Amino acid sequence: MPLVILFGMTHRIGPKGQVVIPKEIRDQLGVRPGDEVDFALDESGDAVRVEPVRERPTLRGSLAGLGLVAELEADHRAEVRR
Repeated sequence: MPLVILFGMTHRIGPKGQVVIPKEIRDQLGVRPGDEVDFALDESGDAVRVEPVRERPTLRGSLAGLGLVAELEADHRAEVRR
């Protein structure tokens, strides 16, 4: 998809801090009402980046097999003996 650069499309910030993302940009990003977006300051600190939240990988099971439960149980037994 071609890069969309829009000049002269200014919008006012509403009383609740809301601003409308122009349709062309929403279409380019593939975001629709109800989608989540992340906000971040760019490197200069003078502009805001709006990025769609894509499916984030789950952390479930990522610590499996590290023996952390056994280590925690051993620590607990040692504290009980003190």
